[in-house]
Amino acid sequence: MNTYLELSQEVATAIQENRPVVALESTIISHGMPFPQNMETALKVEEIVRENGAIPATVAILDGKFKVGLSINEIQHLGQKGQAVVKASRRDIPYLISQGIDGATTVASTMIAAKMAGIKVFATGGIGGVHRGAETSFDVSADLQELAKTNVAVVCAGIKAILDLGLTLEYLETHGVPVLGYQTRELPAFYTQKSGFGVDYQLDNPTEIANFLKAKWSMNLEGGVVIANPIPKEKELDYDYMMQNIALAIREANQLGIKGKESTPFLLAKVKALTEGKSLASNIELVYNNAQLATEIAVALGKI
Repeated sequence: MNTYLELSQEVATAIQENRPVVALESTIISHGMPFPQNMETALKVEEIVRENGAIPATVAILDGKFKVGLSINEIQHLGQKGQAVVKASRRDIPYLISQGIDGATTVASTMIAAKMAGIKVFATGGIGGVHRGAETSFDVSADLQELAKTNVAVVCAGIKAILDLGLTLEYLETHGVPVLGYQTRELPAFYTQKSGFGVDYQLDNPTEIANFLKAKWSMNLEGGVVIANPIPKEKELDYDYMMQNIALAIREANQLGIKGKESTPFLLAKVKALTEGKSLASNIELVYNNAQLATEIAVALGKI
Protein backbone atom coordinates (compact mmCIF):
# COMPACT_ATOMS: atom_id res chain seq x y z
CA MET A 1 0.00 0.00 0.00
CA ASN A 2 2.90 2.36 0.73
CA THR A 3 3.75 2.25 -2.98
CA TYR A 4 0.57 4.17 -3.76
CA LEU A 5 -0.22 6.03 -0.52
CA GLU A 6 1.77 8.83 1.11
CA LEU A 7 0.66 10.42 4.37
CA SER A 8 2.05 13.73 5.57
CA GLN A 9 4.08 13.39 8.76
CA GLU A 10 1.39 15.27 10.68
CA VAL A 11 -1.44 13.01 9.47
CA ALA A 12 0.61 9.83 9.97
CA THR A 13 1.47 10.82 13.55
CA ALA A 14 -2.14 11.72 14.35
CA ILE A 15 -3.42 8.38 13.05
CA GLN A 16 -0.70 6.50 14.93
CA GLU A 17 -1.65 8.30 18.14
CA ASN A 18 -5.41 7.76 17.56
CA ARG A 19 -6.05 11.50 17.34
CA PRO A 20 -9.03 12.71 15.27
CA VAL A 21 -8.39 13.35 11.57
CA VAL A 22 -10.81 14.75 8.98
CA ALA A 23 -10.38 14.00 5.26
CA LEU A 24 -10.96 16.81 2.74
CA GLU A 25 -11.33 16.58 -1.04
CA SER A 26 -9.37 18.51 -3.67
CA THR A 27 -11.84 18.76 -6.57
CA ILE A 28 -13.32 21.76 -4.78
CA ILE A 29 -9.87 23.39 -5.10
CA SER A 30 -9.17 22.69 -8.77
CA HIS A 31 -12.71 22.68 -10.17
CA GLY A 32 -14.82 24.47 -7.56
CA MET A 33 -13.74 28.11 -7.82
CA PRO A 34 -11.07 30.40 -9.33
CA PHE A 35 -7.60 31.07 -7.95
CA PRO A 36 -6.76 32.46 -5.39
CA GLN A 37 -10.22 32.05 -3.82
CA ASN A 38 -9.93 28.26 -4.10
CA MET A 39 -6.63 28.19 -2.21
CA GLU A 40 -7.88 30.62 0.44
CA THR A 41 -11.01 28.52 0.98
CA ALA A 42 -9.04 25.27 1.24
CA LEU A 43 -6.67 26.75 3.82
CA LYS A 44 -9.57 28.23 5.80
CA VAL A 45 -11.27 24.80 5.89
CA GLU A 46 -8.07 23.27 7.25
CA GLU A 47 -7.91 26.05 9.85
CA ILE A 48 -11.49 25.32 10.97
CA VAL A 49 -10.64 21.63 11.41
CA ARG A 50 -7.61 22.52 13.54
CA GLU A 51 -9.53 25.06 15.64
CA ASN A 52 -12.10 22.41 16.51
CA GLY A 53 -9.60 19.79 17.63
CA ALA A 54 -8.65 17.58 14.66
CA ILE A 55 -5.95 17.30 11.99
CA PRO A 56 -7.00 18.14 8.41
CA ALA A 57 -6.04 15.68 5.66
CA THR A 58 -6.64 17.20 2.24
CA VAL A 59 -6.35 14.48 -0.41
CA ALA A 60 -5.07 14.55 -4.01
CA ILE A 61 -3.17 12.40 -6.50
CA LEU A 62 0.32 13.85 -6.98
CA ASP A 63 3.61 12.36 -8.17
CA GLY A 64 2.09 8.92 -8.78
CA LYS A 65 0.58 8.54 -5.29
CA PHE A 66 -2.46 9.27 -3.21
CA LYS A 67 -1.29 12.10 -0.97
CA VAL A 68 -3.20 12.43 2.29
CA GLY A 69 -2.34 15.70 3.98
CA LEU A 70 -1.15 18.35 1.52
CA SER A 71 1.39 21.10 2.05
CA ILE A 72 0.51 24.75 1.35
CA ASN A 73 2.60 24.54 -1.83
CA GLU A 74 0.68 21.48 -3.01
CA ILE A 75 -2.66 23.19 -2.36
CA GLN A 76 -1.39 26.25 -4.24
CA HIS A 77 -0.29 24.02 -7.13
CA LEU A 78 -3.80 22.54 -7.43
CA GLY A 79 -5.39 25.97 -7.13
CA GLN A 80 -3.22 27.56 -9.81
CA LYS A 81 -3.56 24.67 -12.28
CA GLY A 82 -7.33 24.68 -11.76
CA GLN A 83 -9.31 22.66 -14.27
CA ALA A 84 -6.10 21.51 -15.98
CA VAL A 85 -5.91 19.02 -13.10
CA VAL A 86 -7.85 15.83 -13.90
CA LYS A 87 -11.05 15.36 -11.91
CA ALA A 88 -10.34 11.94 -10.44
CA SER A 89 -13.01 9.44 -9.46
CA ARG A 90 -12.60 5.69 -8.79
CA ARG A 91 -12.14 4.67 -12.44
CA ASP A 92 -9.39 7.26 -12.99
CA ILE A 93 -7.17 6.36 -10.01
CA PRO A 94 -5.02 3.54 -11.52
CA TYR A 95 -4.44 5.47 -14.75
CA LEU A 96 -3.38 8.69 -13.01
CA ILE A 97 -1.16 6.93 -10.48
CA SER A 98 0.50 4.63 -13.03
CA GLN A 99 1.13 7.54 -15.41
CA GLY A 100 2.21 10.02 -12.72
CA ILE A 101 -0.55 12.49 -13.63
CA ASP A 102 -2.05 14.91 -11.10
CA GLY A 103 -5.61 14.30 -9.99
CA ALA A 104 -8.06 16.26 -7.86
CA THR A 105 -10.10 13.83 -5.79
CA THR A 106 -13.89 13.71 -5.85
CA VAL A 107 -16.09 12.39 -3.03
CA ALA A 108 -15.59 8.81 -4.25
CA SER A 109 -11.80 8.92 -4.60
CA THR A 110 -11.36 10.87 -1.36
CA MET A 111 -13.34 8.16 0.43
CA ILE A 112 -11.05 5.52 -1.06
CA ALA A 113 -7.92 7.35 0.09
CA ALA A 114 -9.43 7.99 3.53
CA LYS A 115 -10.20 4.30 3.98
CA MET A 116 -6.68 3.33 2.88
CA ALA A 117 -5.27 5.77 5.44
CA GLY A 118 -7.64 4.75 8.25
CA ILE A 119 -9.63 8.01 8.38
CA LYS A 120 -13.31 7.61 9.24
CA VAL A 121 -14.77 11.11 8.72
CA PHE A 122 -14.73 13.26 5.58
CA ALA A 123 -16.09 16.79 5.06
CA THR A 124 -17.20 18.04 1.65
CA GLY A 125 -19.70 20.47 0.13
CA GLY A 126 -22.32 18.17 -1.38
CA ILE A 127 -22.30 14.64 -2.69
CA GLY A 128 -22.87 13.63 -6.29
CA GLY A 129 -25.94 11.63 -7.21
CA VAL A 130 -28.43 10.72 -9.91
CA HIS A 131 -28.53 13.41 -12.60
CA ARG A 132 -31.82 14.79 -13.85
CA GLY A 133 -32.87 12.81 -16.90
CA ALA A 134 -30.89 9.77 -15.77
CA GLU A 135 -33.76 7.50 -16.84
CA THR A 136 -32.46 7.99 -20.38
CA SER A 137 -28.82 9.02 -19.85
CA PHE A 138 -27.99 6.60 -16.98
CA ASP A 139 -25.82 9.40 -15.57
CA VAL A 140 -25.24 8.41 -11.95
CA SER A 141 -22.30 9.64 -9.88
CA ALA A 142 -19.72 7.10 -8.74
CA ASP A 143 -20.02 8.74 -5.32
CA LEU A 144 -23.13 6.66 -4.67
CA GLN A 145 -21.47 3.30 -5.31
CA GLU A 146 -18.57 4.34 -3.09
CA LEU A 147 -20.99 5.23 -0.31
CA ALA A 148 -22.50 1.77 -0.68
CA LYS A 149 -19.24 -0.03 0.07
CA THR A 150 -16.63 2.22 1.73
CA ASN A 151 -16.67 2.77 5.50
CA VAL A 152 -16.32 6.53 5.66
CA ALA A 153 -18.84 9.04 7.03
CA VAL A 154 -19.44 11.95 4.64
CA VAL A 155 -20.53 15.26 6.15
CA CYS A 156 -22.18 17.39 3.47
CA ALA A 157 -24.95 19.92 2.87
CA GLY A 158 -26.96 17.16 1.22
CA ILE A 159 -26.95 16.22 -2.45
CA LYS A 160 -25.87 18.88 -4.96
CA ALA A 161 -29.08 20.76 -5.83
CA ILE A 162 -28.43 20.48 -9.58
CA LEU A 163 -29.20 16.73 -9.32
CA ASP A 164 -32.37 14.65 -8.95
CA LEU A 165 -32.67 14.52 -5.17
CA GLY A 166 -35.56 12.05 -5.09
CA LEU A 167 -33.88 9.48 -7.34
CA THR A 168 -30.59 9.88 -5.45
CA LEU A 169 -32.33 9.11 -2.15
CA GLU A 170 -33.97 6.03 -3.72
CA TYR A 171 -30.57 4.84 -4.97
CA LEU A 172 -29.01 5.30 -1.53
CA GLU A 173 -31.88 3.43 0.12
CA THR A 174 -31.51 0.51 -2.30
CA HIS A 175 -27.82 0.22 -1.42
CA GLY A 176 -28.40 0.51 2.32
CA VAL A 177 -26.73 3.90 2.79
CA PRO A 178 -28.25 5.78 5.75
CA VAL A 179 -28.96 9.48 5.30
CA LEU A 180 -28.80 11.27 8.65
CA GLY A 181 -30.10 14.80 9.16
CA TYR A 182 -28.11 16.86 11.64
CA GLN A 183 -30.77 18.59 13.75
CA THR A 184 -33.25 18.31 10.86
CA ARG A 185 -35.80 15.90 9.42
CA GLU A 186 -35.62 17.53 5.99
CA LEU A 187 -32.85 16.86 3.51
CA PRO A 188 -30.98 20.11 2.86
CA ALA A 189 -30.60 21.02 -0.81
CA PHE A 190 -27.06 22.41 -0.77
CA TYR A 191 -27.80 26.15 -1.07
CA THR A 192 -31.00 25.91 0.98
CA GLN A 193 -32.25 24.17 4.11
CA LYS A 194 -35.41 23.21 2.21
CA SER A 195 -35.74 20.44 -0.36
CA GLY A 196 -39.16 18.84 0.13
CA PHE A 197 -37.52 15.47 0.90
CA GLY A 198 -36.97 13.79 4.24
CA VAL A 199 -33.89 12.14 5.72
CA ASP A 200 -33.87 8.63 7.18
CA TYR A 201 -33.10 9.70 10.76
CA GLN A 202 -32.54 12.92 12.65
CA LEU A 203 -29.64 13.01 15.11
CA ASP A 204 -29.01 16.14 17.13
CA ASN A 205 -25.40 16.07 18.36
CA PRO A 206 -21.99 14.75 17.27
CA THR A 207 -21.89 12.08 19.99
CA GLU A 208 -25.15 10.53 18.77
CA ILE A 209 -23.73 10.43 15.24
CA ALA A 210 -20.45 8.91 16.48
CA ASN A 211 -22.41 6.19 18.34
CA PHE A 212 -24.38 5.50 15.14
CA LEU A 213 -21.15 5.08 13.14
CA LYS A 214 -19.61 2.81 15.76
CA ALA A 215 -22.71 0.59 15.87
CA LYS A 216 -22.87 0.33 12.07
CA TRP A 217 -19.25 -0.56 11.50
CA SER A 218 -18.88 -2.74 14.60
CA MET A 219 -21.58 -4.99 13.14
CA ASN A 220 -19.68 -5.14 9.82
CA LEU A 221 -22.48 -3.33 8.02
CA GLU A 222 -20.25 -2.18 5.20
CA GLY A 223 -20.63 1.20 3.56
CA GLY A 224 -20.62 4.88 4.27
CA VAL A 225 -23.08 7.24 5.91
CA VAL A 226 -24.38 10.54 4.56
CA ILE A 227 -24.57 13.16 7.31
CA ALA A 228 -26.67 15.99 5.89
CA ASN A 229 -25.80 19.27 7.59
CA PRO A 230 -28.01 22.22 6.56
CA ILE A 231 -26.35 25.44 5.48
CA PRO A 232 -26.75 28.05 8.27
CA LYS A 233 -30.07 29.89 7.97
CA GLU A 234 -28.46 33.29 7.53
CA LYS A 235 -26.31 31.99 4.65
CA GLU A 236 -28.93 30.10 2.63
CA LEU A 237 -30.43 31.34 -0.65
CA ASP A 238 -34.10 31.48 -1.59
CA TYR A 239 -35.32 28.03 -2.66
CA ASP A 240 -37.51 29.14 -5.60
CA TYR A 241 -34.81 31.53 -6.88
CA MET A 242 -32.24 28.72 -6.87
CA MET A 243 -34.53 26.18 -8.53
CA GLN A 244 -35.27 28.62 -11.36
CA ASN A 245 -31.59 29.28 -12.00
CA ILE A 246 -30.69 25.59 -11.80
CA ALA A 247 -33.40 24.82 -14.38
CA LEU A 248 -31.89 27.44 -16.73
CA ALA A 249 -28.40 25.98 -16.26
CA ILE A 250 -29.61 22.42 -16.94
CA ARG A 251 -31.42 23.55 -20.08
CA GLU A 252 -28.21 25.12 -21.43
CA ALA A 253 -26.14 22.02 -20.57
CA ASN A 254 -28.62 19.85 -22.47
CA GLN A 255 -28.51 22.18 -25.48
CA LEU A 256 -24.70 22.05 -25.51
CA GLY A 257 -24.61 18.27 -25.04
CA ILE A 258 -22.58 18.49 -21.83
CA LYS A 259 -22.73 15.27 -19.82
CA GLY A 260 -20.77 12.90 -17.59
CA LYS A 261 -18.00 14.21 -15.34
CA GLU A 262 -18.06 17.59 -17.11
CA SER A 263 -21.68 18.32 -16.25
CA THR A 264 -21.29 19.17 -12.55
CA PRO A 265 -18.48 21.77 -13.02
CA PHE A 266 -20.41 23.32 -15.93
CA LEU A 267 -23.68 23.53 -14.00
CA LEU A 268 -22.08 24.94 -10.86
CA ALA A 269 -20.25 27.60 -12.92
CA LYS A 270 -23.43 28.47 -14.82
CA VAL A 271 -25.47 28.76 -11.63
CA LYS A 272 -22.74 30.98 -10.18
CA ALA A 273 -23.02 33.27 -13.23
CA LEU A 274 -26.82 33.34 -13.11
CA THR A 275 -26.84 34.19 -9.40
CA GLU A 276 -24.07 36.79 -9.81
CA GLY A 277 -21.78 34.89 -7.45
CA LYS A 278 -24.32 34.32 -4.68
CA SER A 279 -24.26 30.54 -5.14
CA LEU A 280 -20.46 30.42 -4.77
CA ALA A 281 -20.60 32.50 -1.58
CA SER A 282 -23.16 30.05 -0.14
CA ASN A 283 -21.08 27.09 -1.31
CA ILE A 284 -18.05 28.38 0.61
CA GLU A 285 -20.09 28.97 3.78
CA LEU A 286 -21.62 25.50 3.74
CA VAL A 287 -18.18 23.91 3.32
CA TYR A 288 -16.96 25.78 6.40
CA ASN A 289 -20.04 24.63 8.31
CA ASN A 290 -19.49 21.01 7.26
CA ALA A 291 -15.82 21.09 8.26
CA GLN A 292 -16.79 22.14 11.76
CA LEU A 293 -19.41 19.41 12.20
CA ALA A 294 -17.12 16.74 10.70
CA THR A 295 -14.43 17.69 13.18
CA GLU A 296 -16.84 17.51 16.11
CA ILE A 297 -17.93 14.03 14.96
CA ALA A 298 -14.31 12.88 14.52
CA VAL A 299 -13.48 14.10 18.02
CA ALA A 300 -16.56 12.35 19.47
CA LEU A 301 -15.70 9.14 17.60
CA GLY A 302 -12.20 9.24 19.05
CA LYS A 303 -13.62 9.35 22.58
CA ILE A 304 -15.76 6.23 22.19
